[in-house]
Amino acid sequence: MSRPHDQARARPIPEDVSLATVAARAGVSASTVSRIVNGETRRASPETVARVREAIEAVGYWPNPAGRALRRGESQLVAVLAANLDNPAMATIASSTETALREAGYVTILCDTHDRAELQDEYLVAMRAQRVRGFVLIAAVASPGLKEISEQGAPIVFVNRRNPVGAGAFVGIDDRAAGAAAADHFFARGRRRLAVVSPREGSSASTGRVDGFVARLLDQGWAEEAIIREAGEGLSHLQVGYDAAARLFVAHRMPDAVLCVSDQIAYGIARRAREQALAIPGDCELVSIDGTPLSRWVAPWLKSIEIPYGVYGAEIVAGLRSIWSGEVAGERLLPIRREALSSEG
Repeated sequence: MSRPHDQARARPIPEDVSLATVAARAGVSASTVSRIVNGETRRASPETVARVREAIEAVGYWPNPAGRALRRGESQLVAVLAANLDNPAMATIASSTETALREAGYVTILCDTHDRAELQDEYLVAMRAQRVRGFVLIAAVASPGLKEISEQGAPIVFVNRRNPVGAGAFVGIDDRAAGAAAADHFFARGRRRLAVVSPREGSSASTGRVDGFVARLLDQGWAEEAIIREAGEGLSHLQVGYDAAARLFVAHRMPDAVLCVSDQIAYGIARRAREQALAIPGDCELVSIDGTPLSRWVAPWLKSIEIPYGVYGAEIVAGLRSIWSGEVAGERLLPIRREALSSEG
């Protein structure tokens, strides 16, 4: 025989159950309920805490939108697959996305694919088994599994890199415009021996930045052969910069300015410069396209075209909601910030 308490818990939960509902049942203020729900019990007596918890149980209150949705049997899970969480830019995007999803009532499952196609596919299969409501792919790579779910119309928002196997919703920047902005900066500063460093296995983002940089220089009268281009091997942008700098910093081709397509490439180049007793930015000015908060602490000398990673989350959630509502979700290009380029150095 079931107890009345069990029967109460089995009843459907009204949509309008709130802090006020709990407060009215417990005979306390809504602020008291809020503090207890959030773990702050020092200001309330044990009797009050017990009364509030009993009221929460009785009315079926769940303290956040995600919990209430899960109680109603809806999947509010969203899978976020990032290519490399060691990269501060991707970690910042992932953090912004988690915050925006949580505030919108969703629960994030975060996976690091390590830029490996087979691991990306393993996570895609596992997340589909969890019946996630949508996917956020930060710097996706081409893979059979991605091609399959893209063709099936799974709700996916691609971030920083566009869908490598087709079309799809995208949140990022105009990478070509960012590269062109770096060229304009060097031109205004009177730099004349210009270089650009990127990964040899370039993504759509890094390729766009290099192409925009080179195209703007050609428009300004540079000869193609006068633009130094270097690429480094591997997935680590730190290593890419470090290795590429070994070929950059030689007497016959020493640049006076380098565009780095990411902050971490700039860090790697700076490490090589120190080992060769070169001064940054005295002997060579570096400009990156990223501008993550970490640079203010570890590389205050680095000028950056800043990408507003902190607001990506809201745009990603908006993209997912567009897909869920049946709209065609296109590109959401966020404005770059060039203010840091104007600082002295």
